[in-house]
Amino acid sequence: MSTPKPVVLCILDGWGLREEREANAPVLANTPTFDRIMATCPNATLITHGPDVGLPKGQMGNSEV
Repeated sequence: MSTPKPVVLCILDGWGLREEREANAPVLANTPTFDRIMATCPNATLITHGPDVGLPKGQMGNSEV
């Protein structure tokens, strides 16, 4: 059996991922470290709004959801 590798669970509260550039601070900002991590490390996203978390369609989620 191989030795387990370290794992980091990093939750960025308030940092959403979407393609649109307008009013999208993470996309408009200079984020070289985040960009490198997303490009080179395994990652996943969660749906944190609307019916998937028990909210009405179109309703924005928050950290309490």
